Amino acid sequence: MLVAAELTLAGIPAMKMPDNWPHYDVIAQPKQGSPQRISVKMRAWKVGGSQFVEYQHGGDFDWLAAVILMPSDEKEYQREFYLIPRDVFEERAKRARAGAKRDNWYCQIDRVHVLFPEYKDNFGLSLTGVVVE
Repeated sequence: MLVAAELTLAGIPAMKMPDNWPHYDVIAQPKQGSPQRISVKMRAWKVGGSQFVEYQHGGDFDWLAAVILMPSDEKEYQREFYLIPRDVFEERAKRARAGAKRDNWYCQIDRVHVLFPEYKDNFGLSLTGVVVE
């Protein structure tokens, strides 16, 4: 719901799909072009270890929204949003090796901000990301 709300506030009407909807969680309609299907993954920040933003190979969606809960000085978490075109994620992330238990694409949680900095807060769904000045 957070991703749908942020997209709508940025001028791209969006809505959350029903629970257990296959392949994607949010549908968004940019001013130009076809509706965009967004798979949302929310994870808590952790350095190293086995915390990943990941999804199974296949699936039918256009964007990956990685929502990362960052610890703050207060007891609450701060949220970071990365809206990444699926093809860009698959170019920069890793894919499980042949013969692995799961055939998935993945990126360690503490590498998302390094590999996809231009897609942070990309609520305009820019294919090239947000221009940082």
